[in-house]
Amino acid sequence: MSFRPKNSEVTGFQLALLRQVPKNRYISAEEVRQKLSQGGIERSLRTIQRNLDQLSEQFDIERDMRTKPYGYKWKVNAKGIDLPILSEQQSLVLILAEQHLKHLLPANIMQSMKPFFEHAHRQLEQDSSQSKKLARQWLSDKIASTPTSMPLIPAKINADVFNAVSVALYQNHWLKIEYRNQHNRISKSNVMPLAIAQQGATTYLIVRYEGYENNRLLALHRIQKAECSTMTFNRPNDFNLTDYLDSGYLGFGTTGNKVRLTFSISQSAGFHLTETPLSKDQKILEQSEEHYRIQATVAENDMLDWWIRRFGEDIWDIEKNVI
Repeated sequence: MSFRPKNSEVTGFQLALLRQVPKNRYISAEEVRQKLSQGGIERSLRTIQRNLDQLSEQFDIERDMRTKPYGYKWKVNAKGIDLPILSEQQSLVLILAEQHLKHLLPANIMQSMKPFFEHAHRQLEQDSSQSKKLARQWLSDKIASTPTSMPLIPAKINADVFNAVSVALYQNHWLKIEYRNQHNRISKSNVMPLAIAQQGATTYLIVRYEGYENNRLLALHRIQKAECSTMTFNRPNDFNLTDYLDSGYLGFGTTGNKVRLTFSISQSAGFHLTETPLSKDQKILEQSEEHYRIQATVAENDMLDWWIRRFGEDIWDIEKNVI
């Protein structure tokens, strides 16, 4: 007996199709199929072609039949599919999410959210009401996030690479990569993508190379080519992102050790540690008008050494005891 989808499923699928039809260029049925697949909707090319042809007769969709494959786009004066009207608060949240999650969410999810991001921008840009003016003011003049070190311009990440990486990471697929290391040598490898982590201006991919059980950090901008394999893998039970980060592996080089750090620091340089401690178990062993004596459990890595050096003569009597 053949399967016939429910009316609600057909309607949902056709709405998804309509959202993929652009206004400023033609799109082929194959392109639509790929975009839907990235968003988790699997249909045959023939099914998509048939539905696009049907929708072209019911909506203001222009079908280019001069060459095959046919192309589809909204007609010049067509409204397309209108999204629900967003409030200024919802628009603000979406714009901030777009800014901060660009390289942290899978590319297919960011792509599926693109109409909502565009709608949010239009909501704030096109409306001259007082509430929208206040919302634009919030974004431009009332909030900021500043680094604690010299700000760096983020390295450029190839869009095709990020798309392949994020799809493979999201779906637990092996990834074929060409990677250029800091010595400018390029190597080809199969890797198991485990997580993406952003540190300052650099975004890293945490992987396991085929045939190995240790985890490695790869800078995303150094991946020259990436291809999502059809082969899946079982996510390792011994990998936990929180534990990995707590071990200090993103603190430049690391020994993987935890140390009990004890030091004295001038009050002017160390006061912020009374409000933003180094660790949950941080203790102030001594305190005077001139200094603090502090103890905390931290990861032993290059970042720790850099942090200590930046205080110069304001920090002294430093002790590190491996736990």
